[in-house]
Amino acid sequence: MYINDETIERFLKEDVSYIDLTTLVMGIGNEKGQICFTTREDMVLSGVEEVLRIFGKLGIKTIQSLPSGTIIKSGETFIIAEGLASNLHMAWKVSLNILEYCCGIATRTKRLVDKARSVNPKISIVSTRKSFPGTKELVIKSIIAGGAFPHRLGLSETILIFKQHVNFLGDFEGLSQIIGQIKINACEKKIIVEVENETEAMLIAGTDIDGLQFDKVPISDLRSLVEKVRHINPQLTLIAAGGINESNIEGYASTDVDAIATSSVYFGKPADIKVTIDKY
Repeated sequence: MYINDETIERFLKEDVSYIDLTTLVMGIGNEKGQICFTTREDMVLSGVEEVLRIFGKLGIKTIQSLPSGTIIKSGETFIIAEGLASNLHMAWKVSLNILEYCCGIATRTKRLVDKARSVNPKISIVSTRKSFPGTKELVIKSIIAGGAFPHRLGLSETILIFKQHVNFLGDFEGLSQIIGQIKINACEKKIIVEVENETEAMLIAGTDIDGLQFDKVPISDLRSLVEKVRHINPQLTLIAAGGINESNIEGYASTDVDAIATSSVYFGKPADIKVTIDKY
């Protein structure tokens, strides 16, 4: 994952507009100290490299660290670094915020991946574009650390046709009539169409599309629908989406879809991480 220096500096500048007033007025800024990050729960690491880059910009020396994607147990210390108290305190909260949110996403992602693959070892878990604006680099890094992949990184990447697009053509019959032209316009791209029911799926499955995304179709209906679509075109990529989370992902994985698209990994409790800063 490429995250540029401007982004790293923006993270730091958001919290340290000018000075750390508390450390300054206490007169402890030039004391040497050590900072340690320790997990209070089992989790998957993410955001470590970005924190180390923040340390580097503040002259903090990393003594020990574990990379993003590492699975650690409660009580494990995964970052130890040394530097001046003034710099350690500037790095403290922004680093903790990055780690707690990123590790939370990575850990939730791994739980989803593990649950889905316990039912269907070949299924892919992909995350949607519904992340909070301005956080895409970190959240994509975190879902990859947890074993998933991005569904779409942006509108320019893939062709995914929603009902909101179809509305400008009248209906799915109108869409079916221009699939050939879409193929000509973007011959190197796959065409995925989102459908909400059997009528839409059956109408469009026989065209020259590459995949269907089923939105909020109940598990019981989706299982039979997947079977019918595969009978029409066994080469189609089939994706389940809409309201899929830890409580129901195993059921959706059992429907024989190829992938599950979810936003649930972005929302939830941050990881619980303890930070200590001591005089060295």
